[in-house]
Amino acid sequence: MLASSTIIENIDSMRKSGLVSLAFFYCDFRDDDKKDLRGLLSSVLVQLCHQSDSYYRILSNFYSEHANGSRHPSDDALVRCLKDMLRASGQAPIYLIVDGLDECSNTSAMPSPRENVLSFLRGLVDSQIPNLRVCVTSRPEVDIKRVFEPLTFHSISLHDESGQMEDIKKYIKSVVNADPKMRRWTAADRELVIDVLIQKSDGM
Repeated sequence: MLASSTIIENIDSMRKSGLVSLAFFYCDFRDDDKKDLRGLLSSVLVQLCHQSDSYYRILSNFYSEHANGSRHPSDDALVRCLKDMLRASGQAPIYLIVDGLDECSNTSAMPSPRENVLSFLRGLVDSQIPNLRVCVTSRPEVDIKRVFEPLTFHSISLHDESGQMEDIKKYIKSVVNADPKMRRWTAADRELVIDVLIQKSDGM
């Protein structure tokens, strides 16, 4: 989502100043490492271990316990390691941002990769770790809404925000008007393309 970059930039500036820890995961259905729970956990653990000596020690011990990487840990073991990090005393607030959750595979497997991620996030919120802040962005798909609506403390629907649509409109106009081939089209044709793309964008 276009607006998610602003959230990340603000939190990242706090991370650079040492005020918070930040882990960001963008789900991408085209990348096998970015569309399931294992990819999410692995990425978050590595990101956090670079931001705190205590996080580093926890992950280092975990690595040793698994024969220095020769034994692959289960997803449950990775979740326990992450929770150990999150519960480490004396830490600044930790922001976990999961962007594009709807991009996680929602296959016929039981459970699907998306169901595993949803179950993990629900369990993480239920753990009530005091210094943890979780932000999830996604299209409003039924299975995702069903999990998060009972948990959400603050929800923003960008589809309903006029600023979101205005940003999309500006972006589409700039791309169409900057493209050398499209610039040779008539003004009416360019406007038609812009209008159709805005309608098809669905707030994304």
